[in-house]
Amino acid sequence: MTSLESGAYPPRLSDADRERALEVLREGAAQGRISQETFLHRTDAVLHAQWHGELYAVLHDLPARRPRGRWFVSVVARLSAFPGAMRKAWQSERLPELLLPTSAPYPYSIGRAPGSMLRLSHYTVSRSHAQLRSTGDGWKLRDLGSSNGTWVNGSRVTGSTGVRPGDVVRFGQIGFRLALPRTTPPPPPPHA
Repeated sequence: MTSLESGAYPPRLSDADRERALEVLREGAAQGRISQETFLHRTDAVLHAQWHGELYAVLHDLPARRPRGRWFVSVVARLSAFPGAMRKAWQSERLPELLLPTSAPYPYSIGRAPGSMLRLSHYTVSRSHAQLRSTGDGWKLRDLGSSNGTWVNGSRVTGSTGVRPGDVVRFGQIGFRLALPRTTPPPPPPHA
């Protein structure tokens, strides 16, 4: 006989069903709806129950546990992440600027080596750490197999990736905020 035929047995309890029933018992005990002795007796009954009807017999006089909505979990997650986001935003605004190169036929080399165009004398920066190149449609940052990584907006670069003004880049532990070179404004017109 299959479960689709009439007269089939109802499904047995799952561990999740038992856990939900135990949660209802815990809340009932915490709210003073049942005594400690009743809680222990009913917990034993839930753990030995095999069918949903047996759970109903144990829990029928207790209010069902109200599930917390996803919005509640979402709000708590956002609130707990807020201090970290504020710290990160504050730190990124205080980073020194790294000016994006204008179009040139060669890449802008970054590393600890003496010939690097941007020489960073920090122990977390590799000798030949990364390259920054202007392309026709923007800029590309390429990691050169550095030990401590090249990072863009908190994500490690493997190979090369596109970057733009405002991105936060890090070479080892040294960070910068990418910016466009400033052009000097035209002089004001002479006063007549």
